[in-house]
Amino acid sequence: MNLFRRFLNPNKSKSDKSQENIPDNADRGKYMPDVKLPTDERFMLNFKNNGGKFLYCEDEEEVQEAFDNILLENDWYEKQCCCFDENLKNKFDGFNLDFNSSAGASFFLSTCEYLVANDGSILISSNQIKERKLRELPSDFIILSSTSQLIDTIGEGLRGIKFKNKQRIPSNITTIKNFEPQKESDFMSYGSSSKNLYLLLLEDL
Repeated sequence: MNLFRRFLNPNKSKSDKSQENIPDNADRGKYMPDVKLPTDERFMLNFKNNGGKFLYCEDEEEVQEAFDNILLENDWYEKQCCCFDENLKNKFDGFNLDFNSSAGASFFLSTCEYLVANDGSILISSNQIKERKLRELPSDFIILSSTSQLIDTIGEGLRGIKFKNKQRIPSNITTIKNFEPQKESDFMSYGSSSKNLYLLLLEDL
């Protein structure tokens, strides 16, 4: 089964259907404003341009199926999985994984705070990675998120984090947007930590 069928098949994505009727900005008049794609389409485009691997899931059964395919593709069955989230450990407890907090694990499994459409990045905080720096985590990530976490800008995400955590704002807030390790040495990505990242996006709207 093709891991990326949800993104490539327009019949499986509500946003893909509308994209067919959006005119190319290059064909529009010189003084006509650019067409702004919906938030979900902008995120998918920018995320894939950043090198991320995107898997759309309509329900929890498809989340399990997609996760299974990722493990098979990378030979991660019965391997170490760095994970700090007890809910995720319970959700995927049927895959014979050795859950721990080691940077030497085969991959890191986590949720995120938000998905940022304007640059295709993943916004995370100490809620997901504790006080670890990105370079202190495995180079392969599997992130579970939902369509309700799609936002336009990082500023919107920071406001959302503060609103959701009024009693104690999480520390270590950062973004991941470089998903191709070979580009890590590029000048524009200096100081960042690239990750080979799979995104499981669950439809919840």
